[in-house]
Amino acid sequence: MSINNATPDQWDAMKKLNDLSIRKTSDPVMKPDHYNNGAIEAIEAIKASMPENEFRGYLKGNALKYLWRYDYKGKPIEDLRKCKWYVDRLIQEVNS
Repeated sequence: MSINNATPDQWDAMKKLNDLSIRKTSDPVMKPDHYNNGAIEAIEAIKASMPENEFRGYLKGNALKYLWRYDYKGKPIEDLRKCKWYVDRLIQEVNS
């Protein structure tokens, strides 16, 4: 569902589904809890807020950020997985 054309009923339905879903374990890379509060994931709202080329730049910048600092924060594998997530998402956007 696109954020741009969701009806109020669709928003309500997504909110109910979100309220019912319970994640047994948190995944800080694929589904970080702090980015999934509400009916729309933050990444989808960000995408809807900008033109395609800007969103691709956003994805590229985040991939570079995680690659740049993976060895400095004490969680190198997590940061490399986050980098990969952004690269995979960029591939998805370019391929669509």
